[in-house]
Amino acid sequence: MKTQSHAGVLVIAAVCLFFGFGSAAYSPARSSVSKPSQKGTDMPSHASGAFEVKLVPQPPEDKAEGSTLGRMSIDKEFHGDLEATSKGQMLTAGTDVKGSAGYVAIERITGTLLGRTGSFVLQHSGTLTRGAPQQTITVVPDSGTGQLVGLTGKMTINITDGKHSYEFDYTLPETP
Repeated sequence: MKTQSHAGVLVIAAVCLFFGFGSAAYSPARSSVSKPSQKGTDMPSHASGAFEVKLVPQPPEDKAEGSTLGRMSIDKEFHGDLEATSKGQMLTAGTDVKGSAGYVAIERITGTLLGRTGSFVLQHSGTLTRGAPQQTITVVPDSGTGQLVGLTGKMTINITDGKHSYEFDYTLPETP
C-alpha cells in the first residue's frame, strides 16, 4: 500500500515537472520591448526570462489506498525582465491512464517587473490528456501591490532541454 502511494506521488511529481510546474507548451519567441501607449491608458507589455523551480512534496491529505492526489510547496526564482521570487502551493491528481493528470496552483510573486516593484498572485490550472498538455496561468484580479497595482495578464511556461523559461503578456497602468 505504501509503495503504491509513493509511486503515485512520483508520477504526480513527474507530471508537474513535465508541466514545468508549468507547461512544455510551445510559445513563439517574442521581444521584451513594450508596445507604445498613450498617456492615461494601460500599457500592454511583454516580459520574458528564465526561472528555477523547487517543488517539495507535502504530506498527503488523502491517505486512501491507491490515491493519486498530491500536494507540493513551490519556490521559484525568476530572472530576466521579471527579477523576483515566488512561494506557492500546488494540488495534483494523477489517473490510471498513462499521460493523464491535472494540477492547480497559486503562487505569490514578489520582485521587480521591468523596473516596477511589488507583488502579484498567479493562478495555475493545467491538465495533461494522454500526453497533450493544456495550461492557463493568469494574474489574479486586483492582486498587484506597490507599483504593480492594476496588473493583469497571462504567463506561458516553456521547458527546453530541461531549462525553464517564461513569457508574460501583461497590462499595467501607466505610471503618473
